[in-house]
Amino acid sequence: MPSEPNQVPDPATEGPPADQPADADAWLSSYAYELPESSIAQVPAEPRHQARMLVVGPGQTSRHRHVWDLGEELRPGDLLVVNDTRVMKARLRAQRVSGGSVEILVLEPWRPEGTAQLEPGAADWLCLLRPAKRVRLGEWLQLQGPNAAAAAGAPLRVQVREVDGASGGRIVRFPAGYAKAADLEHLLNLYGEVPLPPYIHRSVAQDSQRYQTRFATRPGAVAAPTAGLHLSDALLAALADGGVTIAAITLHVGLGTFRPLETEDLRQLQLHSEWVEVSPALVAQVDACRARGGRVIAVGTTSVRCLEAVAALNGGQLRPYQGPVSMVIRPGFRFAVVQGLLTNFHLPRSSLLLLVSALIGRQRLLALYGHAIEAGYGFFSYGDAMLITPEAVLESARPLAPPG
Repeated sequence: MPSEPNQVPDPATEGPPADQPADADAWLSSYAYELPESSIAQVPAEPRHQARMLVVGPGQTSRHRHVWDLGEELRPGDLLVVNDTRVMKARLRAQRVSGGSVEILVLEPWRPEGTAQLEPGAADWLCLLRPAKRVRLGEWLQLQGPNAAAAAGAPLRVQVREVDGASGGRIVRFPAGYAKAADLEHLLNLYGEVPLPPYIHRSVAQDSQRYQTRFATRPGAVAAPTAGLHLSDALLAALADGGVTIAAITLHVGLGTFRPLETEDLRQLQLHSEWVEVSPALVAQVDACRARGGRVIAVGTTSVRCLEAVAALNGGQLRPYQGPVSMVIRPGFRFAVVQGLLTNFHLPRSSLLLLVSALIGRQRLLALYGHAIEAGYGFFSYGDAMLITPEAVLESARPLAPPG
């Protein structure tokens, strides 16, 4: 089965070919680092804003702070862009007619290649199955609810329709009426579980809420935009009182975010597309921020990918957009919108590590990761934060001044 959300990749690698070019940034093995098991955070900070924050400054400077101090690092007039996607209880348990058990991870509405819209009336979803190879096409699976409300209802069956060649997943047909995430969420709340990353070795009831941001309003993700987990209601209010504007984009986190990379030559790397929305209101807020001399600070790599991918569709200018995007951001990338980033500490050899490296350079980022490990920072989804200030961003990566 393809990897689960935020699967830790195997550190072993054959390495780049002997004739690789001098540019080590172009090779996946250059983004490996050793992480002790003890550095993987198992419990989130409480309150949320009490997480530690490594502030990356200009030159080789860095400082140890807490997320609550974000207001002192930002300026009045800055714009903080968050991702308002909501994690669905997308992990389902099902039973085959033969009696065998199957796990279903619901990813996204299935759209035939080359189309942006769902087939009218269809309720087909791209899913990952475990074990996938044992389940035949056309086979019916009966969902097994984890709570009394689901168990007391009528049996609910789904059908495995076909293989999705691009992802290796399966197209699963749900009953009519569940074609959209907002509709399917009700069913998942009865039958499903929050798909916590496999490196979090706990399963407690509060995770269904704690693994959501405080601004999660739009269902559709199968993993949290984890940098946003650090922002508490109190901190959001304090930032607003300090003159920082908070705005939202939507990127439903899916395969493009969490699937481990397998392409050693990053010049050939392609990522699975993810569904995004940039509203006219968000575009107006970015324009207003620039006009008043503020800085656009993204919360999380998903916000970065959404803003930059949509801008790339429009020649570097941010415009309203709703639909799929797919963009690889790695060193050498010139950002069009984002000037700073609040992010977590990411898995080795991941697309997220490539993205952050594009802002401050791969070697500096890996050195900072080594420093964070020595200083006891927590890594991955429930871990601590890193703030990359606009002053720390490589000159060659900074957005050019908008025309006019």
